[in-house]
Amino acid sequence: MPYWQLFYHLVWSTKHREPLITPDVESIIYELLRTKAIGLGATVFAINGISDHTHVVAAVPPKIAVAKFVGQIKGVTATKFNKMGLPNILYWQAEYGAFSFGAKRLSNYIAYVERQKEHHANDSTIPVLERQSGEVRRLLREPDPIYAVDDEGWREELTAMDDLFALSQNTEPV
Repeated sequence: MPYWQLFYHLVWSTKHREPLITPDVESIIYELLRTKAIGLGATVFAINGISDHTHVVAAVPPKIAVAKFVGQIKGVTATKFNKMGLPNILYWQAEYGAFSFGAKRLSNYIAYVERQKEHHANDSTIPVLERQSGEVRRLLREPDPIYAVDDEGWREELTAMDDLFALSQNTEPV
């Protein structure tokens, strides 16, 4: 089995930004999303949102394209939810946002998603993480870092990540 660490912050909205994710059905929708994502081999770290859009932080395996992953979890969730006979009908917009990031920032993305309602109530959202469609913007390129073969900070970071992974798996570091 290959080793991978591919972390994504995913966001999409309901069709026409209708407030379809009401408090009485929110947990049902999020559980359907989580179940399908796990069924596709993902690890889900956080799911949350407000009445008109949803954020997901997940590690998506390389065997499935991000576009297919998002399409599958959105489609299956809406289909299963709508067959439950509840008064609410769920439809998603076709667009979505997908942002990749490194393991070092995982806790930041989880916290941001877990506090979605608070961020929207306080107008403290991070606009780029709320984007789901629109024109492609030119990415800014950071200045080239100075790479050193004997960069101990880099080595310590990677070693610590491996140690944490081993602890979570109840195994010894490699």
